[in-house]
Amino acid sequence: MTVKNANPMWGGRFTSSPSEVMQKMNASITFDQRLAFQDIRASRAHCNMLVACQIISPSDGSLIIKGLDQIEGEISAGEFQFKEVLEDIHMNIENRLGQIIGPTAGKLHTARSRNDQVITDFRLWVRDAIGAINLHLLELQNTLVSTAEKHSETVMPGYTHMQSAQPVTFGHHLMAYCEMIERDRSRFSDAKRRMNQCPLGVAALAGTTFPIDRNHTSDALGFDRPTANSLDTVSDRDFAIDFLAAASVAAVHLSRFAEELVLWSSPQFRFIVLSDAFTTGSSIMPQKKNPDAAELIRGKSGRIIGDLTSLLIVLKGLPLAYSKDLQEDKEPVFDTYDNLILSICAMKGMLEDMKVNSETMRQAAGAGFPEATDLADWLVCNLDIPFRSAHSISAKIVQQAEERGCTLKELDLKTMQSVEPRIHNGIFDILSVDSCVSRRNSYGGTSPESVKEQIRQFRINNH
Repeated sequence: MTVKNANPMWGGRFTSSPSEVMQKMNASITFDQRLAFQDIRASRAHCNMLVACQIISPSDGSLIIKGLDQIEGEISAGEFQFKEVLEDIHMNIENRLGQIIGPTAGKLHTARSRNDQVITDFRLWVRDAIGAINLHLLELQNTLVSTAEKHSETVMPGYTHMQSAQPVTFGHHLMAYCEMIERDRSRFSDAKRRMNQCPLGVAALAGTTFPIDRNHTSDALGFDRPTANSLDTVSDRDFAIDFLAAASVAAVHLSRFAEELVLWSSPQFRFIVLSDAFTTGSSIMPQKKNPDAAELIRGKSGRIIGDLTSLLIVLKGLPLAYSKDLQEDKEPVFDTYDNLILSICAMKGMLEDMKVNSETMRQAAGAGFPEATDLADWLVCNLDIPFRSAHSISAKIVQQAEERGCTLKELDLKTMQSVEPRIHNGIFDILSVDSCVSRRNSYGGTSPESVKEQIRQFRINNH
């Protein structure tokens, strides 16, 4: 019986074609064509293994490889025709292989299923994506470090509760984000290490009766070893979850920094000026210069977190082994990759182009009595006062300065002595933002020397 318009890959079981709605719903070629080169790479490895295990002949293997090479060239040149009726990238490539080399193309699918094929392709793609993201994150770190080096002595306010707390250096602030990104890179590396097992050869869900060598394909594709359980293999999407989770944390870090750029570029702060390349204007207010790139990074973090959530929800009720629900795994990953790369590049561009208003930062660093902690420390070190008592004394002196509308350094010695009689002129040596910063030279601290050491260590670790 001839099956009219049925899919040539599985039409033998069916007597009619799927409805237009079903065909549109079932097809994934509009997005999984991004797996094309990974699919060809995995097919080459599978073909070579079949030849090595004497499951297909060397001549058939050579013919298949030649056909795959031609298809790869067609895709690279933009000449390949992706067809929705063939559902996915795997069927599109196999169908084209048949057009090129004839029935021998059907031998390529020996001892494999689309279930292990797609998961192999997807793991390869995610592994490649992690490599690309890591490079972009490293470039962003290098930009942070270069900017931090220029501003290792630029004083700015350090905040807690968004209230001025203690002065820090701008370089120190930037290196904080460098540390965050270092953890992001390590999370992606951990995800890559966990996922680096080869699914190819587990077939649909139970393995295969053919005498294959799964170590052969695993080694050829750069995996550490084959996966150990066929049921788990075809249903596992933990690697995609790991990828999305690492991306979500990275996006949150970018979002936090973006929020600071939005604040710092506002007229109320004036700490930085973002370039025209990463800002936009207003259709009605001529004076506006909006930090849209930073705001979009902030917004895209929510989208990336949403991608993680969507895949977790897809997976939460699935029994073993494969279900069609798993077709929904790729779009969130692709979407996250695109938006994370875009966000990293935008952040790097803003940092490279922005102007830092160092004097404005310095003036702001002196507001809100940021030397109060140093005053308390001085009382401990010079008058042998317990810190809790010194804290209370310092707070009372701050209150006196606040009532007089002056800074701590401008407060007269007699007023300070009315709170603690043993205070002497030596106190004024430490009541400046520069002193507050330079004296914090403990490991990981904000002093220029400490910041330069952080920069040196980063460069040693990432040479």
